[in-house]
Amino acid sequence: MEKAMTSGLEFSLTSEVLDEGAPEERASFGILSIKANGQTLTEGFDHYLNGFRVGPLVSAYYLAEWLAWNWWRLRWESCSHAPDWNLVHQMNTIGEGYVWPNIQIWSDGHRSVLISRPSVRPDAKPFRYVGASPVVIPSTTFEHAVDEFMPRIIGRLRERKVEFTNLDRLWKDVLEERNNPDLAERRRLEALMGRDPDSIDDQAIESLIASRERLGSAAVDEVAAGFSTSGRRMMSNVEDFEGAAATVGFNAKLSDALRMRELPNPAEVPAWKRGRIAADLVRQQERLEDRALTDKKLAELMGASPSLLSNEPSVQVPLSFALTERNGTKSSIVLNQRPRVSRRFALARLIGDQLMNPPGSLHPAISSSTYRQKAQRSFAAELLAPFSVIDELMAGDYSEEKQQDIADLFDVSPMVINTLLRTHDKIDRDDLEGLGYLATP
Repeated sequence: MEKAMTSGLEFSLTSEVLDEGAPEERASFGILSIKANGQTLTEGFDHYLNGFRVGPLVSAYYLAEWLAWNWWRLRWESCSHAPDWNLVHQMNTIGEGYVWPNIQIWSDGHRSVLISRPSVRPDAKPFRYVGASPVVIPSTTFEHAVDEFMPRIIGRLRERKVEFTNLDRLWKDVLEERNNPDLAERRRLEALMGRDPDSIDDQAIESLIASRERLGSAAVDEVAAGFSTSGRRMMSNVEDFEGAAATVGFNAKLSDALRMRELPNPAEVPAWKRGRIAADLVRQQERLEDRALTDKKLAELMGASPSLLSNEPSVQVPLSFALTERNGTKSSIVLNQRPRVSRRFALARLIGDQLMNPPGSLHPAISSSTYRQKAQRSFAAELLAPFSVIDELMAGDYSEEKQQDIADLFDVSPMVINTLLRTHDKIDRDDLEGLGYLATP
């Protein structure tokens, strides 16, 4: 048995004989099993065997080729509307004549998700997948699992005297890119933008790389992820941000009284939980108790005028952000949302981002699903409408009418209340929401 094991994720291949096909296909043919956190993600009913087994008969060469080709996007790209997203993240798109498991893989930068769904048809043949519960693992664990799996498959090829394959070339390129800091940064940014390596030459990557020193590398990663939701409208260079700050920005300086103790490691907790912990600390420090935040108090936390929330922007920009001036003495706040409750939410996100991610001049609030953006949204929701308070006020009545009443009381949109209720299992949600992978509000 060829097996690649790590703590939390395991790829294995039990060799079987294949009498026809390309040499690389025959060399890596067998029963594929993928296990994660104690679950078998590839289990199903084999029609020919007339029984269940841990996985299908496939050539693992094609799986390894798919993993190598898509490595950067599997490792870094979150859920997005990129046109080819499913081809990159859905294992059942591999093809080559085999019935691949319906497993979806993606990452928010810190934590990777593996979703194994059952076969669509209950009578699917020759292999019917049963699916499994969603699994979340540290993204480094996914890296290690693939790093162990690849040499084993390539080793199988060498044992059968199969050399100079496309897999060899692809994996060699990936390893070289990962070991070259400049190339690795370029590939990561492309992946965050929902692009394959060197697929588009529009200067956006160069602009982002050139902005690192002024804006901060981590913030540039967040901006790159915004391309998958905002496309070419997303700003990508220093001049864009400084120009918007000068045109529609408001002066601000985060309250010196706000202090954040050490928060949980992002790889260890879902984003919503990290954001909630941070928001709870702020409410405790500011002695907010059960009260709703007024515009004045919310703006005060950012060291800004309440007019920041009442004045709609005269020029539309693709994101909200805080940008520290070059001399480092104060910041400019730009809010791209027009409804006042949405501007309150955006401002709360920026307060949370500066507390949870203090380094760097730029703090962007984007509609992407990276860990940082999800933690922002969770922080904002809990700061503006703490769940323990709204749940007590709702007293088991989670109707839309009651949600609207509570939203009005705390001066937030009904979507904020609805999201809090779903996150805390008070109303129906899908599996990804329960894992802290909400992309909204």
